[in-house]
Amino acid sequence: MITHQVSREQGRRIAVRAQWLHRDRPAGLLELVRQLTLLQVDLTPAVAPSADLVAWSRLGSAYCPADLEAALGDQALIELQGMIRPAEDLALYRADMADWDQRDEVGGWHNTYRDWVAANRGCRLDILDRLRTDGPLPAREIPDTCDVPWRSTGWTNNRNVLRLLELMEARGEVAVVGRQAGRDRLWDLAERVFPDDNVVPAVEASRLRALRRLRSLGIARVKDVKDVGEPAVIDGVRGNWRVDPAQLDQPFSGRAALLSPVDRLVYDRKRMVEIFEFDYQLEMYKPAAKRRWGYYALPILYGDRLVGKLDAASDRPAGVLRVNAIHQDVPFSKAMSTAIHQEIESLATFLNLKLQLP
Repeated sequence: MITHQVSREQGRRIAVRAQWLHRDRPAGLLELVRQLTLLQVDLTPAVAPSADLVAWSRLGSAYCPADLEAALGDQALIELQGMIRPAEDLALYRADMADWDQRDEVGGWHNTYRDWVAANRGCRLDILDRLRTDGPLPAREIPDTCDVPWRSTGWTNNRNVLRLLELMEARGEVAVVGRQAGRDRLWDLAERVFPDDNVVPAVEASRLRALRRLRSLGIARVKDVKDVGEPAVIDGVRGNWRVDPAQLDQPFSGRAALLSPVDRLVYDRKRMVEIFEFDYQLEMYKPAAKRRWGYYALPILYGDRLVGKLDAASDRPAGVLRVNAIHQDVPFSKAMSTAIHQEIESLATFLNLKLQLP
């Protein structure tokens, strides 16, 4: 098989097209999520929940958050392990769920998770009984009867029921069926939610997931997508890559876009640096004095380049989208400034807030 020689510019354009951030827009939310394969659930309220930002940045004024709520409500989309996915993709995870206890991953975290779940078998059975009787329920309404606490240096430390529910979800025992007041996950028995007649065998499911991942990224490292697609080398970038052949030699027409900090175009920070040569970090966990771009700065895309960051915040009590700064990584031309400001105005309109510029 021929190895494709790809310039950085071609790599960027392939990535932008695959993520549906070029000038053409998808027909609707379901078509979009099927192409992207997932929307990450991140409810940080600084500007808007990430899933809404990702959908709006592709669909524009055609998108309303109620569309996502409706799609989740009728299960055209499902929430699975922190990601919103097309419901039909559940079949690609069922075999791994069924095999969760048998997998032996040397040097991985899986064995630790499995041992902790086994040590809390009584609590796991209590959760299943409680959900069978009273579900769906948020984690905080389920008694903690764990014998061994969950230890972590992060926010999940000693949040035993929540962590156990998340691992029971990976086992295929429970499922998220909604959110209480838009935030706390509601859990129920998976048997009430998932169909039981559609399971893709594990090897084929792994291959199909890799194909979907490459289709959504356009170009990715071999370690991320295995041997699907076709081999590629990116000029000036080390490593072995795979490219979606459907994205090769396609016309490109770019536009301006404001991205969520966890948008899949920038989520892989290493790929972002290598292909887009863009310096960016999410700084919400840094002390204010050490931030360069802001608490929840949105990467700014223009054409096939990431050109800056928007430091903005939604002030709902005041009814404004407050723009603190627009950081330019490269000098904005007049055309760039016009297109980016139009996108900022569109974001304020989408959020139903008045725009307050610095």
